[in-house]
Amino acid sequence: MNNDNQVEMYTDGACSGNPGPGGWGVLLRWNGVERELCGGEEETTNNRMELAAAINGLLSLKRPVKVAIYTDSTYVKDGITKWIFNWKKNGWKTAAKKPVKNADLWQDLEKALARHEVEWHWVKGHAGHEENERADALAREGVEKIKNSLIM
Repeated sequence: MNNDNQVEMYTDGACSGNPGPGGWGVLLRWNGVERELCGGEEETTNNRMELAAAINGLLSLKRPVKVAIYTDSTYVKDGITKWIFNWKKNGWKTAAKKPVKNADLWQDLEKALARHEVEWHWVKGHAGHEENERADALAREGVEKIKNSLIM
């Protein structure tokens, strides 16, 4: 694992209606170079798009690296750093014995994390944090792409 450089990853998800057309956005920064990613789905939820942003950002990395992931989603940060251990132990059931929502994406995220050394950071959303605002704009762009694809 190359520890000389760290990738900064800013992620966000958005949804027009919940559920509804959704988008995800990622701003990656490494060695002074920035890369932006976005995408979406026709019928989804905000939480699924928050997870999709982190997954797609990690999958875009070409080799194992140190990654600092910044998200405004406590759902994603707490889910992957606290809750997932008990979910797995309980066969992907919550403490209330109900199926874990978005288990497919939690499993995809865990798999995408496996080859990297990751630090999770929570940032307050819509509070003027420049990189988070950019990730949010990319997520909204993902929503618009999906909406436009449904029209044409």
